[in-house]
Amino acid sequence: MTGFGIGAIFLIVLIILAVLILISCIKVVPQAYAIVLERLGAYKATWGTGIHFKMPFIERVARRVNLKEQVVDFPPQPVITKDNVTMQIDTVIFFQITDPKLYAYGVENPIMAIENLSATTLRNIIGDMELDETLTSREVINTKMRASLDVATDPWGIKVNRVELKNIIPPAAIQEAMEKQMKAERERREAILIAEGQKRSAILVAEGKKESAILDAEAEKQAAILRAEAQKEKMIKEAEGQAEAVLKVQNANAEGIRMIREAGADEAVLTLKSLEAFAKAADGKATKIIIPSDIQGIAGLASSLKGIVETDKEA
Repeated sequence: MTGFGIGAIFLIVLIILAVLILISCIKVVPQAYAIVLERLGAYKATWGTGIHFKMPFIERVARRVNLKEQVVDFPPQPVITKDNVTMQIDTVIFFQITDPKLYAYGVENPIMAIENLSATTLRNIIGDMELDETLTSREVINTKMRASLDVATDPWGIKVNRVELKNIIPPAAIQEAMEKQMKAERERREAILIAEGQKRSAILVAEGKKESAILDAEAEKQAAILRAEAQKEKMIKEAEGQAEAVLKVQNANAEGIRMIREAGADEAVLTLKSLEAFAKAADGKATKIIIPSDIQGIAGLASSLKGIVETDKEA
């Protein structure tokens, strides 16, 4: 192999190496990511989304940072409440990197630092609360932890968006006592609901009876009113019938008197009619009989009438 051939091969190798170096200097940063660039070991710049070029050998990518919101689930941590009850509580933290430079140079292991910080913060918060308050104040604990962690992680370029207590695990004896308490509470509520139902049922039955009695009374009242009106109508009709009968009798009497007058009846006939009326009044039904003062005249009239009758018979 001649010197020209060796030089050509060396030149090709150099070209290939130069191309590879140039390619390695081209960096494309995807969406929601950032690159921390160092020059000769010192911070140079932070690259955002897009294509970038770095100087070979003197510049390097120090860290590739994920800017998306991230979730970390920490294992249960033992905590002691104010009334000396030891519990196990595990937390879930939602955080996001807001400053890649601070994240790269602020703390050596950010996730471990957040875990230890959350454990100590949780112990401080739970230490000021009793067991019952701890079990019913999840939102308060979450808010306090988020505020404390957000302030502590701000120099690291990390923002804590949310903190959630995933599980609160009290001791077995406390769990058993709580289950008994919940069972007793459910039974109490059941008894209250049954009593309320029976009370409501009794009230409804009483109201139904009351309404029924009121309706019966109203019906009886209406029936009495209708009976009274019917009796009234009947009495009115009877009175009208009697009045009409009396009127007919009076008309008949008037007609008889008129006919008697037209026939020229004398006083003897009138007296005879009076005696007939007196006989009807004294038929045994009356308890008192008033005899007129001129009874002798009436007797004489009767004798005269008897003579007239005998004379008629002879004739």
